Amino acid sequence: MAEGIRDKVAILGMGCTRFGERWDADPSDLLVEAFTECLEDAGIEKKDIQAAWLGSHIDEINIGKGGTYVNAVLHLPLIPVTRVENFCASGTESFRGACYGVASGAYDIALAMGVEKLKDTGYGGLPDSPAFGQLMVMIGPNATAPGMFAQLATAYSAKYNVPMERIKEALTHISWKSHQNGAKNPRAHLRKAIPKEAIAGAPIVAYPLGLFDCCGVSDGSAMAIVTTPEIAKKIKPNQDIVTVKALQVAVSSGEEAMYDTWDGARILTTRAAARRAYEEAGVKNPREEISMMEVHDCFSITELVTMEDLGISPDGGAVDDVLNGFFDLDGGGVPCQVDGGLKCFGHPIGASGLRMLYEMYNQLLQRWPEDRLVKNARLGLTHNLGGVPTNNVCSIAIVGLLE
Repeated sequence: MAEGIRDKVAILGMGCTRFGERWDADPSDLLVEAFTECLEDAGIEKKDIQAAWLGSHIDEINIGKGGTYVNAVLHLPLIPVTRVENFCASGTESFRGACYGVASGAYDIALAMGVEKLKDTGYGGLPDSPAFGQLMVMIGPNATAPGMFAQLATAYSAKYNVPMERIKEALTHISWKSHQNGAKNPRAHLRKAIPKEAIAGAPIVAYPLGLFDCCGVSDGSAMAIVTTPEIAKKIKPNQDIVTVKALQVAVSSGEEAMYDTWDGARILTTRAAARRAYEEAGVKNPREEISMMEVHDCFSITELVTMEDLGISPDGGAVDDVLNGFFDLDGGGVPCQVDGGLKCFGHPIGASGLRMLYEMYNQLLQRWPEDRLVKNARLGLTHNLGGVPTNNVCSIAIVGLLE
């Protein structure tokens, strides 16, 4: 019977570039930048890597369809390199490939990579690409990402009888929180704290979502080198080891929009993946046991409903938790988006899932300055969502220190 990969895989090292408008760099520069940090952090040589996975979503503006580009750039030693893609969850997908490769016993040391170069396209949001175009054709000719996610708010208001004004107040706090955290992060794309008044008064993009409720896109790369806990302890004796406690993926079939059973106020894949991830990690009470989170805040309303989909807030209770500061860095609850999230750290599609893990990894190892550090962190959760509310993929990882 399947038992999962809990504590079978250790993160040996990680690297992440500065995200942003990287006009100074092409995808190869970003890959080298992240790889240099990752390899140094892992404490190994390039020849020790036995297999690699690359997450990158939009091939026509990046690196082509296969893995040969990466080997040409990083000069890996004739090892297998697999390019994977799963919309905005592509980064976690590459991490899953590397982790499963190690957990299966096929490899001792594997590399997970994510990269995307989006600012050169000229788009402020997701570019007009066949990769997204086919999804929108399936949904409808007038669909937009902000418009579809905004409907989560109206459905949530109707289901839980929460006035839209109060939901808007919670969304303002979510965006304010991300900007507060992002301002402290030297690698974040957006590093300016924004007053709540400016957020609340910003132009509306798709009601109730304003300008500061929507994440843009970025250039960037992130990586992880994974191995077995036994090998990790030999390479890094007398050091804390971060292991994977759970790694789960759920993909919708589009059934949310086909029948009348979906209420439109939640993401079904998140609930399914979270349930399986908690079972794999042995988490009984996520509100009490999860120390911190990085979630896929493509829009502030997505973060709000995700708090309930993950079982951190009770159904209908996320608005109160948000406004009470439960998810703030110093709020005494479960800090969320402690690095600024997609909203402020940035969103290079193929790198975002690994960027989330990079933050959890370094928080667990207590590497950040005091004003950025989550105190007594034990378990970190990442939530990486791709697609739209009616048709999406959700990847959830839980990582923690090896006991």
